[in-house]
Amino acid sequence: MAEETPISSRVAELLLEAQAIKLSPDKPFQWSSGWLSPIYCDNRVALSFPDTRTFIKKALADLIRSEYPDVDAVVGVATGGIAQGALVADVLELPFAYVRPEPKKHGMGNQIEGRLEKGQSVIIVEDLISTGGSSLKVVDALRNAGIEVAGMVAIFTYGFELAENNFEEKEVKLSVLSNYDALINAAVELEYVTQEQVESLSAWRVQPDQWGK
Repeated sequence: MAEETPISSRVAELLLEAQAIKLSPDKPFQWSSGWLSPIYCDNRVALSFPDTRTFIKKALADLIRSEYPDVDAVVGVATGGIAQGALVADVLELPFAYVRPEPKKHGMGNQIEGRLEKGQSVIIVEDLISTGGSSLKVVDALRNAGIEVAGMVAIFTYGFELAENNFEEKEVKLSVLSNYDALINAAVELEYVTQEQVESLSAWRVQPDQWGK
């Protein structure tokens, strides 16, 4: 179980209140991977709420100051991490760039948008970590360009074992504001879910690919 802190609890509450995270154990969502899921997370919704947006950007900035104090720039993951990353870079007064899933098929053919120099150390900002696959492609693109990746920060993680293994394999440090355990505790406290639904949510987190089948 992930450690719960005042920050992780508050971020979970804010995401639930903004409906950036929706819980629906009885009518699950279907992810693009085909997995059935009792939870749907779109942290871009949080950008529409100034107080929530401000809390998250300051919390991410504080996390970077604490865990990655010597980075030269902030890099957002397209598309969910672009706005969050730009907000954080502004707070930290650091350069900002973002990375596309793949190079553009026209124009300059860029995958990395913005000005980064070889040898610079960067922190990657992501809004959500599920399996980590798409986020870690950004790491590959940056490393291939000669950029040093100090680590990655994210607003929320589901805490899948698969994601943890993927980050370990790539040797990338991951730091997050909130997590699945904090979310469930907040959902119970705010009476978003019943205890019976909590059991279903917990079962999904253990075997997401088999849940609901």
